[in-house]
Amino acid sequence: MNDSFFAGSYGGDNAKIDPMSRLECRICWHVYDPAEGDDYWQISPGTPFAELPAHWSCPTCDGSKQGFMVVSD
Repeated sequence: MNDSFFAGSYGGDNAKIDPMSRLECRICWHVYDPAEGDDYWQISPGTPFAELPAHWSCPTCDGSKQGFMVVSD
């Protein structure tokens, strides 16, 4: 990752997020909320974004995990 990487992007850097961080797809704006999990990928509620499997992608548009942005509340 470099300085020109899209500001706010997760980019695979788990240090940017805490276990309950919500992240949003930069393509379709789908929000992954750890408290809810992901029914499409059969991810249990309480699963932090950093612990999603490597093959996980946005359940709405198939965008990559690295393209998600941290949601600031």
